[in-house]
Amino acid sequence: MPTGSVRLHSIKKLGQENHSYEVSDEGPAGSYMSMTNSKDKEKAQGKQEQPAIRVGFFQLFRFSTCKDVAMMIVGSCCAVLHGSAQPLMLLVFGLLTDTFIEYDIELNELRDDRKECVNNTIRWKRNYTVVQDPTRPLNQSDLGLIINSTLEMLVPLRNMSCGILDIEHEMTMFAFYYVGIGVSVFLLGYFQISLWVTAAAKQIQLIRKMYFSKVMRMEIGWFDCTSVGELNTRMSDDINKINDAIADQVAIFVQRFTTFVCGFSIGFVKGWKLTLVIIATSPLIGVGAGLMALFVAKLTGMELQAYAKAGAVADEVLSSIRTVAAFGGEKKEVDRYDRNLVSAQQWGIRKGMIMGFFTGYTWLIIFLCYALAFWYGSTLVIDTEEYTPGTLLQVFFGVLVAAMNLGQASPCLESFAAGRGAATIIFETIDREPEIDCLSEAGYKLDRVKGDIEFHNVTFHYPSRPEVKILDQLSVAVKSGETTAFVGPSGAGKSTAIQLIQRFYDPKEGMVTLDGHDIKGLNIQWLRSLIGIVEQEPVLFATTIAENIRYGRPGVSMADIITAAKEANAYNFIMDLPQKFDTLVGEGGGQMSGGQKQRIAIARALVRNPRILLLDMATSALDNESEAIVQEALDKVRMGRTTISIAHRLSTIKNADVIVGFEHGRAVERGKHNELLERKGVYFTLVTLQSQGDKALNEKARQMAEGLEPEPEKLNLSRAGSYRASLRASIRQRSRSQLSNLIPDSSVPITGDLGPGAYSMSQEDKYKKSTPEEEEEEELVEPAPVARILKYNAPEWPYMVFGSLGAAVNGGVNPVYSLLFSQILATFSVTDPDAQRREINGICVFFVMVGVVSFFTQMLQGYAFAKSGELLTRRLRRIGFQAMLGQEIGRASSYTPDYAKAKISAARFFQLLDRVPPISVYSNRGEKWDNFQGNLDFIECKFTYPTRPDIQVLNGLNVSVKPGQTLAFVGSSGCGKSTSVQLLERFYDPDNGKVLIDGHESTRVNVPFLRSKIGIVSQEPVLFDCSIAENIKYGDNLREIGMNEVISAANKAQLHDFVMSLPEKYDTNVGSQGSQLSRGQKQRIAIARAIIRDPKILLLDEATSALDTESEKTVQEALDKAREGRTCIVIAHRLSTIQNSDIIAVMSRGFVIEKGTHDHLMALNGAYYKLVTTGAPIS
Repeated sequence: MPTGSVRLHSIKKLGQENHSYEVSDEGPAGSYMSMTNSKDKEKAQGKQEQPAIRVGFFQLFRFSTCKDVAMMIVGSCCAVLHGSAQPLMLLVFGLLTDTFIEYDIELNELRDDRKECVNNTIRWKRNYTVVQDPTRPLNQSDLGLIINSTLEMLVPLRNMSCGILDIEHEMTMFAFYYVGIGVSVFLLGYFQISLWVTAAAKQIQLIRKMYFSKVMRMEIGWFDCTSVGELNTRMSDDINKINDAIADQVAIFVQRFTTFVCGFSIGFVKGWKLTLVIIATSPLIGVGAGLMALFVAKLTGMELQAYAKAGAVADEVLSSIRTVAAFGGEKKEVDRYDRNLVSAQQWGIRKGMIMGFFTGYTWLIIFLCYALAFWYGSTLVIDTEEYTPGTLLQVFFGVLVAAMNLGQASPCLESFAAGRGAATIIFETIDREPEIDCLSEAGYKLDRVKGDIEFHNVTFHYPSRPEVKILDQLSVAVKSGETTAFVGPSGAGKSTAIQLIQRFYDPKEGMVTLDGHDIKGLNIQWLRSLIGIVEQEPVLFATTIAENIRYGRPGVSMADIITAAKEANAYNFIMDLPQKFDTLVGEGGGQMSGGQKQRIAIARALVRNPRILLLDMATSALDNESEAIVQEALDKVRMGRTTISIAHRLSTIKNADVIVGFEHGRAVERGKHNELLERKGVYFTLVTLQSQGDKALNEKARQMAEGLEPEPEKLNLSRAGSYRASLRASIRQRSRSQLSNLIPDSSVPITGDLGPGAYSMSQEDKYKKSTPEEEEEEELVEPAPVARILKYNAPEWPYMVFGSLGAAVNGGVNPVYSLLFSQILATFSVTDPDAQRREINGICVFFVMVGVVSFFTQMLQGYAFAKSGELLTRRLRRIGFQAMLGQEIGRASSYTPDYAKAKISAARFFQLLDRVPPISVYSNRGEKWDNFQGNLDFIECKFTYPTRPDIQVLNGLNVSVKPGQTLAFVGSSGCGKSTSVQLLERFYDPDNGKVLIDGHESTRVNVPFLRSKIGIVSQEPVLFDCSIAENIKYGDNLREIGMNEVISAANKAQLHDFVMSLPEKYDTNVGSQGSQLSRGQKQRIAIARAIIRDPKILLLDEATSALDTESEKTVQEALDKAREGRTCIVIAHRLSTIQNSDIIAVMSRGFVIEKGTHDHLMALNGAYYKLVTTGAPIS
């Protein structure tokens, strides 16, 4: 059937025009939040014009049930009643005040001897005479007193009642009123909050479930354009914001708004004149409270953002402590951390000033308002007698409380806005229909699956990079039951093709068929159930090994799990672990080595019993012996299955039934191994590049094995026949020359590289299994003395003194207010009008004075303590971080989880500062010398990692290398190769024996001096979250490096051309841990970083392992040049990398079993000879 007709007919039949990833203005909600580039500017601008909040307030409750609505209505009613309680209390308070003053006036009136209470009315006594001593004659002044007193009695008294008021009864009644209001408020407050929170919790649970469910249904393209961190933020922060917007904040807002309405209502009903006067000032209080909340929220956000940046630096540095230590970057990193703290410090000080200013401003306005209200209110009470004193208080406090509650309601409005903003993306994601719905029941299932897969003119680009075409009119057929190998350079589209088979994506054009059926028409769950996949980067979940394998087929029996583990060569290492199949693999499989993770992933695929097997670099991380066994297992399980294999090791795929060569997104050649070699196309090029470095070595080894001397004419590769034979020979040898695990040691259970973090224990378990003395030490941490804590704040003592003075004055404001308030009430019972007016005026002036003083002291307190506290915080963070970086390696990384604890716990913090590391990077002590040669001697070195004292990693290592020589370590994982390098770097010191550098014992050499002479390129390159140029400059932190040097180093590492192709060139940010770059690109930056250091000793730990064959050849030449005149230690898996070394040391069980040149070791016919000739393991 013609390809074109099949494609067009099938697409039209299904009615699916595939415009999956184009975003239009009318696109569905939740369309991709893609990273924009210059070509996407117009789209980005169009998106930016959309409002950030596209969800109405009441739409937040769209997931509420009838029961939830009922709970919210009842809760709102409770909130309304609760809100009216405070104004109601003011009414009672006003009546109470009037009663007290009335009773006080009655007592004052009846203290006058001339007055009496008759018929509940105060009157002048009718027969009143001045009490006079009869023995003393009357003088003129006595006579005047009697006359004045009598004249005053002629003036009729105001109609004042008496004897009616039962003060005890009245006060008891008021007490009952308050008790009733209090009990009501308690019950109403409880139901108001609990009902709203309960209703919100149910809705939020549903929102979380629906959001996560929809995210799980999204196509992979959606995840490409949405970061995992963003999804985590949505799941936690954003949904929490929605919760804040629909939970108790609504009830609190209703309550406060009700208080606002009722407070103003009381004011206008009871006394509109005074209310209008107070209203003139009350907005100032509301505005002040609102502005303070706004500024503090913004400044707190900026401060937290700054601390987050500093925290990210700390996290990055602590997780990459080996690289930091190797390049002597401790002081540089402390300074970088401190620079990020400066910003946080400034925001914190500003926040303190703003809070102090607005707090002082608020109190100033309140006291000015007190003065104005009491002054004007007193005229309405005394002069015009329009109000009673109680009415004055009701009106004043009613309006004041209303204004304050209006200001306090503003944070609720912020919560509503934040919730609506957060709900915009959440709800749009929930409403979005995925382009490829993995949980859809649609589509048909084939009764019988043969397993023929075919690509029909498939064109594809990733949604996150629409401008880069990955597949370009790809047409390729994979026959049922055959093994088809995809080969080609990186980026050719091999892995993309595999992802299209799994329907992670749909093609932009063309189609993929299974047994002649377009896979877009098949049920997606059923389709994926047919497929088993083992990828290059195995993903494990933070659970047990058994559960990870069971993930391949839920409900599978333990016997099947064990069988799969055995087939994947994982059973032995699993059974060597203390908890066997119940061992936790850690987050992302972090407690397992790369090879262990890969084998678990293979077991997971095998337990699935798939019809179609996809192997994407399935054995790339395995050692030589394990690879052979696993490859044999994979060969068995491939029988009768359609298998597609992607591999860089050509030995892995040369026996495939069909080999397909990919280039620029197309299948450019197809055939068997020999056919493709004769065609001299893509496959031929790859084989040639990969084998050129090995072929002469292998030819020589084979001839030596046959007892023949190599003849020059036989090594001539000009003839095609001998050339092809040589290529085939080298390919056969290549499978045996991957020296990742050359000397397996079956008697000692080794679970991979024994560095910290690589063993099968969690950090928690590590400390649980620590010695009893250590545990006791941890438990007996004594509280830090206060004097020592204050000592670190000593430079800020002037700020603390002035801040304390301000705080002391502010502490006296409320008692002074209470005193003035009681004096105001007392003035209303003064009977003399003139004295009464003088007292009121004086008290109002006092109110103004207290407000002014409070304004300045609040500002002083806020600024002084903020300055003092922020300077102390920055100082403690800096010295704490500096102390962490000063620890030896295993301890520094262990502080990461306790870092937050160290910030808040003074005792633990000082424990960190007081710990003296045995290997100090800040000390100037230790030997230094001018003529550094690079002469190295390892003498009887024995070593165990502090975290695994039961496993001897080095067991008497003896090896020497002279200046300018190259020493190559070969051996199985865990034999001690990388450990030897770490001893040389003084990441650790040997337990026994010694390492000599130019005759100086390493433990006596100054650590920064020693590390400054060493350059290292590790197997896993660690880059920092800064530009490419800054990462290269990190190679030498002791001097300023110019761009010319950077470019020169980049050229030597084959990096320059790639960097210049980037939009921002050397200023391109590499992302966290170099996440924006491929492994090969990261490795080349690491090589450039080592080259720019110009070291005397060069350490190459799998320096070229991540590069493709073409780049490897060029970079290897650069490294060969860089090695000239330097002492070099090489750890490599490829024989071509190490064959020209001056000394090759074969290691097993932590010591050297053979050493010498390549020729010497070959002549010994020992371990090395076996490795080269047969690849057989050594027993």
